[in-house]
Amino acid sequence: MTAPRQLALTRQPARRSLQSRLALAYAAGIYAAGVFVLLCVAVPLAGVRSAKPRGAPAPGGITGTGNGISPAQLLTGSAVALVLLVPVALALGWLVAGRFLRPLRAITATARIISAGDLHRRLDLGGPTDELTELGRTLDELFARLQASFDAQRHFVANASHELRTPLAGLRTLLEVALADPDADAGTLRSVCQEALALGGHQERLVKALLVLATSERGLSRQDPLDLAEVAEGVLAARRDRAAQRGIDLAEQLTPAVTVGDRGLIESLVTNLVDNAIRHNHQGGHVEITTRNAGTQAAFTITNSGPVIPGDQVQRLFQPFRKLTPDRHGEGYGLGLAIVDAVARAHHATLTTGARPEGGLSIAVLLPGPDTP
Repeated sequence: MTAPRQLALTRQPARRSLQSRLALAYAAGIYAAGVFVLLCVAVPLAGVRSAKPRGAPAPGGITGTGNGISPAQLLTGSAVALVLLVPVALALGWLVAGRFLRPLRAITATARIISAGDLHRRLDLGGPTDELTELGRTLDELFARLQASFDAQRHFVANASHELRTPLAGLRTLLEVALADPDADAGTLRSVCQEALALGGHQERLVKALLVLATSERGLSRQDPLDLAEVAEGVLAARRDRAAQRGIDLAEQLTPAVTVGDRGLIESLVTNLVDNAIRHNHQGGHVEITTRNAGTQAAFTITNSGPVIPGDQVQRLFQPFRKLTPDRHGEGYGLGLAIVDAVARAHHATLTTGARPEGGLSIAVLLPGPDTP
């Protein structure tokens, strides 16, 4: 006999339905209540005396001098009552248990169907509000979140596949054209190689952004004290030339703002916010960066000029591969603000975003301070 079969045979005798256990429990309670009531009735009856005069004969052979119902009759009646109470208690316990477990069986059956792939279905338990209906509502909310998560995952995979396939298709076309040209010289091939390297760099940056997004959504692996002002200063130093080429003024007001978190992820948050503010800006625009302590929290705020963004489209920009307008410079993938949102959630930070009436965005990130529980 194999080990799994032995394990199944070992577990089989121990299996007992919840209704059976509840029925036994209810029957025990009913039986105990019946015994208690019987004792409460039988004990006083044992001391009841006949109401007949002392000299008159008592009916049923009980004399006036008797002390009440005979112990033999009382014992016999009690035994019969207790025996009859056993099946009555079991039947009532089984019915009550089945009545209480009926909603739970409905929850189990529907949850099994939903877990098989029908995430659009819901329990929708009616009836009075009790613990089981609360459980049903909680499960419905869980299924709704799972459905949204799976839909977002499918959407993300489809977009990621499209973004990765586009440069690969371009690279393949580029190489096929170069190889099919019999008159291609060294200069032509060098140009083709440079374009291939550019497409490879595009893919590398996209894969790196996807990796940062996945790392952010996974959560924190370490937490170290760091100063947002130092992080922002390093990021701005590396991007001043790019901003100057596009005629964008970078203004900062950096005061110490100490927080605790993963330094690499915090740098990704600041980098993506600054890159987004520079990329989606116009000639002669501006970007303002501020860091400060806000009570027990560290605040990072960035404000930039740019195109007017409808207020109802702001939250959409924080979803992966979401772009309000096509990127004029071909550098964005629609992942920058999604990475910012994931890093903020990983650090339990508060992310506040608002569209400026004159154009552009204002984004504030409140990170927990070192003394925050």
